[in-house]
Amino acid sequence: MAFVDHLLDKQGIDSACTVVQIFKTWRILVHYMLDEDVPLPPNIVARIDLPDVTPRVKVALSPGQVAAVAAAMRKVAPRYEVLIWLGACAGLRQGEAFGLKRSQVAWNHDLLHIEEQRQRGKAVRLKTKASYATLPVDHFLIGRLLHHVSRFSEPEPVSPGAERRRRARGYAEPPDEGLIVTNRHGRPVLISDFHQKWRKAVKQAGLPDRTRFHDLKHFYTTTLGGSGKHDPKTVQALSRHAKFSETWDTYAHPPLAVEEVMVTVFGTAFSHIDAPTTSLPNGSTFLACASSAS
Repeated sequence: MAFVDHLLDKQGIDSACTVVQIFKTWRILVHYMLDEDVPLPPNIVARIDLPDVTPRVKVALSPGQVAAVAAAMRKVAPRYEVLIWLGACAGLRQGEAFGLKRSQVAWNHDLLHIEEQRQRGKAVRLKTKASYATLPVDHFLIGRLLHHVSRFSEPEPVSPGAERRRRARGYAEPPDEGLIVTNRHGRPVLISDFHQKWRKAVKQAGLPDRTRFHDLKHFYTTTLGGSGKHDPKTVQALSRHAKFSETWDTYAHPPLAVEEVMVTVFGTAFSHIDAPTTSLPNGSTFLACASSAS
């Protein structure tokens, strides 16, 4: 109890959720000590009053709101617009969208190979085992990815003066890691930079201030579940949730997330958006419209 009181009084800890998380971690340590026959009295972590945690309010986004925040991001930071489509139409978490590479997209087969995420610019393991998957996606999303890659495959050019200053201070060009999305310097996206742009886009789109990027994943699962085209277990696999309850309580595996499944519901949801025309890596023309099956 004294430990929890100390956390509540400690400067810099202003979140009840943080206090509870610290306590849970400490409780694991105490249980481990008991299991290892360390002489401690039983129930040492019981009957401790913790602060009330206000649950995070999820924002239920409509297709129009998703399109609005994507359009706003197109103005705020055009390179980051496709991240919104990856969240809304593939259910990728923020770090997974940052870490998606061109080599992990099966362009002609409408598949994404989810293999890593980026944190602080570095490649790290995914959240859970269920997160690793070959994920079938809507043809609509492939079109958005192709349009993005055709425009933003290189860092933004700088003026001759800036180039001279770079050389003078020993500037090194960033290595090409094959990432779908990079910042304007060609480096991995940092969460601090994206969060700043996200807040601006949310405000310009007129969405609630509490709207988070993770709400796009809620939109993804809800749209799949509400379409009537996929059974509940398929929605769970597409959402890459380890437990069935996580899909339905929180939001509305095999190596290939779902065998022989074609996802078309997002092309239908965003059918009002102009479809960009671009080229596939093999040179053929691609129209990013909803598939005929939708």
